[in-house]
Amino acid sequence: MATAGKLIVPEKDVHSFIIRCLEAIGTNTEHAKALADALTCADTRGIYSHGLSRIGLYVKCLENKAISDGQGVEPTIVKENISTALVDGNNILGPAIGKFAMDLAMKKAKHSGIGLVSVRGSSHFGIAGWYGLQAIENGMIGMAFTNTYSMLVSTRSKEMVLGTNPISLGAPANDGDSFVLDMATTATALGKVELKGKLGQTLPGGWAIDHEGKETRDPKAFHGLLPLGGSEESGGYKGYGLSMMVEILCGILSGSAFGLNTGNWKKGEGAVNYGQCFIAIDPGNFADGFTDRLTELIGQCRDVEPLNPDNPVLIPGDPERGHAKLCTELGGIPYSQETFTNANDIAKRLGVEPLKAKTG
Repeated sequence: MATAGKLIVPEKDVHSFIIRCLEAIGTNTEHAKALADALTCADTRGIYSHGLSRIGLYVKCLENKAISDGQGVEPTIVKENISTALVDGNNILGPAIGKFAMDLAMKKAKHSGIGLVSVRGSSHFGIAGWYGLQAIENGMIGMAFTNTYSMLVSTRSKEMVLGTNPISLGAPANDGDSFVLDMATTATALGKVELKGKLGQTLPGGWAIDHEGKETRDPKAFHGLLPLGGSEESGGYKGYGLSMMVEILCGILSGSAFGLNTGNWKKGEGAVNYGQCFIAIDPGNFADGFTDRLTELIGQCRDVEPLNPDNPVLIPGDPERGHAKLCTELGGIPYSQETFTNANDIAKRLGVEPLKAKTG
């Protein structure tokens, strides 16, 4: 990515800034650290839609009591056995709930080979891939799913029932390499539609429909997101099916809100009660040589002849890994002036030390 004119902020400074903002409004420090971990990870990996740019939304939800500040409140285990658990997040910050659930899933996987934790009473939990990365650090396969508010237009309909409902899986390979899939079940993210509108650009085909249910390329006519694959003719029913699969694993299994019952966390008007699912698998309980074979598969996929020699074939996680490497080379995360200014406007209002940056 081009970094000229970008403002470079060290990762540790971004991390501490997020904690300061949340502590200023009375948030549990450990919960604030979990959010800082998730948001900083997103920006380091180049997923700016889920990083520092969202600090204002979290602050809004906490100030409005739509999300609990977590003082004296932790997730609770409602039901469990050796390999599964049902957890109530008690409406604290989503990443704090997710970390608790993923840690619990990994603990169970160490004992039984697999751990599955179903969560209710949660909210936005950051990038789904963050949880797979936690599993990778522990030599495990990690999966994370969440439902969200209705944005996906069901195939053969013009109405939105399901959310973007992301799917993620992280798996460790040799020498620090890994596979990290993190994808929505819609054709694109709402933020990308909004960005196209701000830039005065048209939407690519297969992204969205208007209020009449017709596919649109006009951001101003946007009504809902098409599922992954677009229209029925191009396989959109597959994305629709995947979104419903996530809804079953998250909303139905946990007893949380689901479908049309889920709230929009961005409004900050009350608890949204999202459902989530975390799975950890210990490869050591299966065939020997997991990382060796995954490394071989990754090599096979990357080493095929590219259409353009300047654009090598990648695997899921490679673009994000490349951005993380760039951050290391720059000595920090490159931000736009808009994101940097918005963050410091929040800092000024909360009376906390602002971010400082150097120009890239």
